[in-house]
Amino acid sequence: MRIGVDVGGTNTDAVLIDGLRIVASNKQPTTPDVSSGVSAAVRAVLADRDVAPGAITAVMIGTTHFTNALVEANRLDRVAVMRLASPSGEALPPFTGWPEALAKRICGEIFLLPGGYEFDGREISAFNEARVRAAARHCRERGIESIAVSSAFAPINSAMEERAAQVIRREHPAASISLSHTIGRLGLIERENGVILNAALTSLARHVVASLERALSELKLRAPLFISQNDGTLISAEDAARYPVMTIGSGPTNSMRGAAFLTGINDAIVMDVGGTTCDVGVLSKGFPRESSISVDIGGVRTNFRMPDILAIGLGGGTRIHLDPGLYTADALAASDLRVGPDSVGYRIVQDAFLFGGETLTASDVAVAAGRTHFGDASRIPPLSAAVQAAIWSRIQAMFADSIDRMKTAQGDAPIIAVGGGHFLIDDDLPGATQVLRPPHASVANAVGAAIAQIGAQIEQIVDYDTVPRHAALERMREAVTTRVAANGGVRDSIQIVDMEEVFLSYLPGRSAQVRMKAVGDLAETPSPAAGNTIAEASHAH
Repeated sequence: MRIGVDVGGTNTDAVLIDGLRIVASNKQPTTPDVSSGVSAAVRAVLADRDVAPGAITAVMIGTTHFTNALVEANRLDRVAVMRLASPSGEALPPFTGWPEALAKRICGEIFLLPGGYEFDGREISAFNEARVRAAARHCRERGIESIAVSSAFAPINSAMEERAAQVIRREHPAASISLSHTIGRLGLIERENGVILNAALTSLARHVVASLERALSELKLRAPLFISQNDGTLISAEDAARYPVMTIGSGPTNSMRGAAFLTGINDAIVMDVGGTTCDVGVLSKGFPRESSISVDIGGVRTNFRMPDILAIGLGGGTRIHLDPGLYTADALAASDLRVGPDSVGYRIVQDAFLFGGETLTASDVAVAAGRTHFGDASRIPPLSAAVQAAIWSRIQAMFADSIDRMKTAQGDAPIIAVGGGHFLIDDDLPGATQVLRPPHASVANAVGAAIAQIGAQIEQIVDYDTVPRHAALERMREAVTTRVAANGGVRDSIQIVDMEEVFLSYLPGRSAQVRMKAVGDLAETPSPAAGNTIAEASHAH
């Protein structure tokens, strides 16, 4: 049996899965210390089925904790940045384009040092060990213990970053070192931004992982703990503490993977409606479509693996801005009404009319119109049929627009509606061939965490005039397969799920940038292949 947990901003969801069968689920309020909410949710699903902790073989957790830390610029380490790319790589120094407050909070020291490579492997300049040693000594003397190292074209050749790390460890043993080639893709600035964010989260990541491990220990759970990554695969808790930035997009990813599992559909648009936002993403072969461009995190451009997600300010707690004097009007002008983007969020149980509050929310309108049933409908002020229709129509138009913005092909697409606010999506949503609402839709994120697999990805620039294409791809396939197996994947189950090949016309010969991704089942766990779940989706029109 597996336990999957998703820690969101409002709720912490947990599911218990026996093979491919979901046997229990629970939703608890997220707590400031994270671990208390996780403990409560896990304890509840175990008690629901009277399952002994010893029967659990793995625990998978996805959390937004690190995202929140970046957005709030809170509990972040000061970071020293060592860039190995001088003299040519000095035009844009580290932290260029960052939000001023975040840069001020994180930036400890910047060292522009000789080193780095050209696209064809030639050195920009020789590695200077003495300069790196002096920089490390300066960090030690200033008490800076988080160090980010970036080098030009490090994903192609990581030798200089590795060598810098060795020098830093000797000179400053207490330092936590983050290397850019383990984080991002080729682009230096975006990759460097990612590794700086990772270094800034190091202390917090250790604290969070330790507190999760302590919570599971107190529940007498001895099963290994995994953390879900941005691409829907797993890393060990130990690796999550080293690479926290690789987990910050796991929430939407878990929802999409859970949606695929619950419906058996691998290609669709997933709409995860929460209390504050709706995350819209595209499922491709059962995995979230990854963003092919730089991704903005807390105002910082990065290029590491992230799902291509459109978040709109529309959820169950979204405020409906309408003059109360118009609640019973026979008609509304377009300017009379505004839907969000602000939300009462986790305060919905205090602020919304249907819970005794004084704020009109999207949930109030849905309950008043009889589209769902919870809370106390008698507390909602009278809303005329025309007003209800106008608000509902505006909500559906926002959803339909989000679908159009995410589609890459003409025609309607199947929609999978999940999340606690999925009732806001109409069965007749424009742009949808059908709207599916699978059982357990409200905890699809935790399901996604529970069924996650082990994954790995590699990216290289290959010259097909030097190495034949089939030989180069086979070599990459073997390399990424070996990496998945080393991380705990069952070799026989490993498959290539995505490959991207972009020919680089500005380089001589027939050079291409190739990215390959592989996934495999976690050892001693069944395959979560879509379509085998016992859950049956309910189809609407």
